[in-house]
Amino acid sequence: MTDTDRQKQPAWRVSTAGRATTPRRRLRGTLGAGLGLLALAGSLVACSDGSADQASKATPSASASASASASAEGPTVTQSEPTEPTAPPTSLRQITCQYRKDDSGSPSKFVGLPPSKLTRRVILAKQMIIRTNQGEIVIDLATKDAPCAVNSLVFLADKNFYDGSVCHRLATVETVGLGMLQCGDPLAKGDGKSKDDGAGGPGYLFDDENLGGMPLNRGTVGLAQATEDANSNGSQFFISFTDENTQLTASGAAFTMIGVVSKGMNVIDKIAKGGIIPFNGDPTADVRGEGSNAPKKKVVIKDLAIV
Repeated sequence: MTDTDRQKQPAWRVSTAGRATTPRRRLRGTLGAGLGLLALAGSLVACSDGSADQASKATPSASASASASASAEGPTVTQSEPTEPTAPPTSLRQITCQYRKDDSGSPSKFVGLPPSKLTRRVILAKQMIIRTNQGEIVIDLATKDAPCAVNSLVFLADKNFYDGSVCHRLATVETVGLGMLQCGDPLAKGDGKSKDDGAGGPGYLFDDENLGGMPLNRGTVGLAQATEDANSNGSQFFISFTDENTQLTASGAAFTMIGVVSKGMNVIDKIAKGGIIPFNGDPTADVRGEGSNAPKKKVVIKDLAIV
């Protein structure tokens, strides 16, 4: 698999009406190449000014740990230890996760492989808290539906894998008909110039979970991979900030959905409204999968924690 193939973004074409249409092979520079996004396929859609009531539409399935707040800010989130049940759910205790080395040659920051068995901490994981230079974002995790994805996130967070990394891609409705912010490439520059932005990962891959588990509308969060590269999840993730993204799932694209934003959609909106840095001055390069349009407001992850 080439660097191009390893870029994590669902590919798509954009019609003259600005809507995403039939997926195509990813090209170099995009997260998944093609028009890029989800691994950030084409540039994330400029956020609409809709209230966080929209985010509440994207609640995880009934088995998810929590649902999104109805307000842009969401409820006040504390980081106190969750109350532990007397015994973890049997279904999760019996799960075995499989992680395999990524031998594609794509750039990586390898910190080891996550354990195959879920720890009590993973089973009880409720939220992913992302502290950035632009503000704090809290994601309610669908741990029961995507346990191996959450297990990977806990492992990477404990290794400080995400700390200091840059969210490298912004897809806007104006550029590709979608709206997403993509993060998680530990080596990304996020300057609209690096052709390798979106190709980096943790040096391992794992299979899909929770496919179709929640609609890809405003507030939902999923793992980034190209639409044609099933079961190739790594460290990259995307945050949807528009209901326009339901086009992807309507066209047959499937992603591992890990949760819903319960606090901080105003932070995402601010980043989206700041606009993009077009890749080498050409915003359509992202659509063609030749590079990533970066957010003009640089987004640096100071700390990512799972609680």
